[in-house]
Amino acid sequence: MPATVSGSQMLIGLAVGVALLVILILRTKIHAFPAMIIAASATGLIGGMPTDAVSKSITTGFGNTLGSIGLVIGFGVMMGRILEVSGAAERMAYTFLRVFGKKNPEVALALTGYVTSIPIFVDSGFVILNPIAKALSRRSGKSMLTMGVSLAIGLAATHHLVPPTPGPLGAAGIFKADIGQMILWGMVFAVPVVAVGIMYAKWLGRKIYQIPTEDGKGWERQDWRPELEKTIDELGAKEGPSAFLSFLPIIAPVVFILANTVLTAMKVKALWASILIFLGQPVMAVLIGLLLAIYGLGAKYDRKTILKQMEEGVMSAGIIMLVTGAGGALGQVLRDSGAGDYLAKVIAGSPVPAILLPFVVATFVRLIQGSGTVAMLTAASITAPILANMDVNPVFAAQSASMGAFVFSYFNDSLYWVVNRMQGIEDVKEQIMTWSIPTTLAWLTSGIMLVIVNAIFG
Repeated sequence: MPATVSGSQMLIGLAVGVALLVILILRTKIHAFPAMIIAASATGLIGGMPTDAVSKSITTGFGNTLGSIGLVIGFGVMMGRILEVSGAAERMAYTFLRVFGKKNPEVALALTGYVTSIPIFVDSGFVILNPIAKALSRRSGKSMLTMGVSLAIGLAATHHLVPPTPGPLGAAGIFKADIGQMILWGMVFAVPVVAVGIMYAKWLGRKIYQIPTEDGKGWERQDWRPELEKTIDELGAKEGPSAFLSFLPIIAPVVFILANTVLTAMKVKALWASILIFLGQPVMAVLIGLLLAIYGLGAKYDRKTILKQMEEGVMSAGIIMLVTGAGGALGQVLRDSGAGDYLAKVIAGSPVPAILLPFVVATFVRLIQGSGTVAMLTAASITAPILANMDVNPVFAAQSASMGAFVFSYFNDSLYWVVNRMQGIEDVKEQIMTWSIPTTLAWLTSGIMLVIVNAIFG
C-alpha cells in the first residue's frame, strides 16, 4: 500500500467494493463468483493499490484459499453423493427412529438431519428424507409441519456450522481456523439450534395441522386436537446398507480430525500419534471417509456406476470452489490494501463487540441475496483482515460468519421453496411461519450462544 493513501480512501474503496458486490449479485445477471472478483478489484484500485498489486492479491488470495480447502470440498461432495444414492441417509433415519421415534419421531428426524447434512447438501438431504417425514406424519398423527420443520432445522444447523459442509469450511479457511475445533464447536452450537427448532416445530404443527392423505398425493387439514396424535408403530427400514456402514463415512473423518486436534494440542510425539495426526489432517480424514463410502456403501455398485455418481457430486462442487476462492481473493485485497488494519483500529475503539462483526455482515448479505454459503464466505472475506490483529478466536469468528447466514430464509433462498413446497404449503404467510421464522430463531439462538461461549472461552 502506498504511504500516501489515507484511511478515508481505504474505507471509500471498501464501501464501493461492497456496494458493487451487492448490486452485481442482486440486480444483474453476473454470478457471485465474477462479482466477488470485480468487487475485489474495485476495492483495491479505489483504495489506492497499484494495478499490478491488485492483480497479485487476487490470484494469491484465490490460490491460498483453495489450496487449503479445495480438496476437502471435492472429497466431501463425492462422499455425500454416495450417501444419497446408496440409501445410507434413510438407514440413519430409521436408526434414530428406533431410539427416539415411537413417542418423539420429530426428534429422530431432527437428529437424522443433524448427522446427514454434515456431508450432504441441505436441499438434497431434505428431498431424500422427506418421504420418511411424510410416512411418520401419517403414522403418528402429528402434523407434517412438525416433522418437516424438525428435519429441516436439523439439516440446516450442521449445514451452517459443521465442516466439511462448504460454507463453514470456507469460512474456517479464510479465518485460518483449526478445522478440528471448528467441527467440535459447530456440533456444540448446533445442539441448541436444533432444540429450539424442535420446540417451534411442535408449536407450529398445532397451529397448522396438516397430514398426508393415505395415497401420499395430497394433504388433509383440520383443527388440531390432542387425541389426533398417537404413539407410532415402529417402521422398518427399506432394504439397504447397515447402520454401521451408513454412519461410518461420516463418523470416521470427524474422529480422525478431532484426534489430530487433541494430539497436536497435547504435543504427543509418539509414532502412533504422528500417524493419527497425519490421518487427521482434513484432506486425509475426508479422503478416508470417501474410501469407506466407496468400498462400504458402494460395494453393490459396479465400477462404472460408482464413478458416474462421484462425478455428478463433483459437478456440484465446482461453483462452490470458485466462490470460496473468490472470497479468499477479496479478503487478500482487503489485507494488502491496509483497509483491514485501519478498520480494526476503528472497531477496537467502538462499542461493537468484534466477535459480532462477521455475524452482522453475514446477516445483511444473507438478507440481500439469499445464499447462506455466499453470505458466510463474503462475511469472512470482509472481516477476516479486520479481525486479524484483534484478540478474536478465529474459530469463533468463522462460526460468527456462519451463524449470521441463518437469518430469515425467504424467496431468494432455494431451501425456502424446497421446505415449503414439499410440505404442501402455498400461502405466503404460512410459508414464512414454516421456514422464515425458524431460521431466524436459529440465527438468534446461535448468536446468543456465540456471545456466551466467546465470553468464557474466547
